[in-house]
Amino acid sequence: MSNGWVLPDEVLRDAPAYTPRPGELADLELLLTGAYAPLTGFMTRADLVSVSRRGRLADGTPWQVAVTLQVPAALAQNLDPRDPARRALVLTDGEGAPAAALDVADVWPVHEGVAGLGGQLHRLGDGGHGLFQRLRRSPEEVRALLPPGRVLGVIADRPLHRPQLAQIAHAARTLAAHLLVMIPVGEGGVGGLAPEALVRTIFAARDRMPPATLVAVPLSHRREEISDALLRARVSAAYGVTHLLSTGEMLSGAGLRVLVPRELAYDNRDGQWRWREDIPPRNRRLALTQAEIDDLLDRGFPLPEWHTPPAVAKELARARPPRRHRGLVVFLTGLSGSGKSTIARGLADALRESGDRTVTLLDGDVVRRELSAGLGFSKADRDLNVRRIGWVAAEIARHHGVGICCPIAPYAAARATAREMALAAGAGFVLVHVATPLEVCEQRDRKGLYARARAGLLTGMTGIDDPYEEPTDADLVLDTTHLSVADAVQAVLHHLSDSGWVELKIQSA
Repeated sequence: MSNGWVLPDEVLRDAPAYTPRPGELADLELLLTGAYAPLTGFMTRADLVSVSRRGRLADGTPWQVAVTLQVPAALAQNLDPRDPARRALVLTDGEGAPAAALDVADVWPVHEGVAGLGGQLHRLGDGGHGLFQRLRRSPEEVRALLPPGRVLGVIADRPLHRPQLAQIAHAARTLAAHLLVMIPVGEGGVGGLAPEALVRTIFAARDRMPPATLVAVPLSHRREEISDALLRARVSAAYGVTHLLSTGEMLSGAGLRVLVPRELAYDNRDGQWRWREDIPPRNRRLALTQAEIDDLLDRGFPLPEWHTPPAVAKELARARPPRRHRGLVVFLTGLSGSGKSTIARGLADALRESGDRTVTLLDGDVVRRELSAGLGFSKADRDLNVRRIGWVAAEIARHHGVGICCPIAPYAAARATAREMALAAGAGFVLVHVATPLEVCEQRDRKGLYARARAGLLTGMTGIDDPYEEPTDADLVLDTTHLSVADAVQAVLHHLSDSGWVELKIQSA
């Protein structure tokens, strides 16, 4: 990957460092291992324009999907492709360890505060970090392990239940092909499974597969299904796949033949999975949907053996315990004086009384003092404050605790980030909008903030001269104008109980 370019020590020592976002880190690893061949780095503007117009890189090489790196504009200002001493950027992994150096060939503005970078990549270090290193082989290493002949590829981005295993076995038998199972570990799988849990579920099904080679691949989902499918086909071909079994939206590409399996159903006459049309309706049982599987796991019910091998069901039950035992983030948002902090304290007390899980209250004012000291009230600082709260709450929930947050959190994007963090940690997220009107909040004004803002002594006051974006995705909406604290807390508890997150054991007197 170095293409003969060697970074002088003084350039490396003085080069700025940056940790890409998770999707970009996945792309980085795929670029470094050759899985994105012929790409050897992040694309330049000329490449992006050419790909969008012709489906080819600027040099004419066929390629259909943008693979880009975006960085803060302030960082890009210090990079100059024309200056050998200022064209290097060290890219680090999530723990800050150097992973690669980017020889910056192009810098351009993307939108306010964000710039795009393109150029060649050069590996730094051995790359031996991350989960399941023994499975993270390069395409070259995997191709050397495969027997000659056809190779059936399966991208196992979800657990393999009996219907999927039957489809795989049929396709491998029909093609007389060796099976290559590629497990995406760039992010969680279907149903919010963590990458490590997904790998364990796939290995739990291994004894029910034909002879197979299993490999962990740092694939992550893109927002566009077509781009996602094209890249998956490219990566599969790089690993030696000749035929790819579709598990969802999948397009042909990179010379691969994509097989779309017929729908199977369970035949209760002999316990076999067959083509749906070959089974009489009275003997036919359709596969469970993902929603049905999630519902059984959420309620703590075992997955039926006719549908899921016991070893796979056991791993899924470990990875996704019932809601009443799973971590949870309760995120209350609303104007200052809406009552969210008071409700949060009452909720924390009630949950502590039950003793089922540890409960941590992340009060907005306390967080500002202890975790976000030094931050102001600009939009960027407000978002950073909410992001910090969301991260701490997600870590609490990752370990099966309950994190209760009650910042103002006026912006929808920051609240969405907090939700994503909780879900990525395998936890639940309940958004409570304390929708007490502004005029009521001003009448309460316990801290005198509204009076100061109206007098022009305070700027950036949410609801006065700074907007509050009302949630459109709230799980529960409360207006405390005529609602007592006790009733508001009970409303939250009943919602949590009705949705399976808590069991109400102690009734109020």
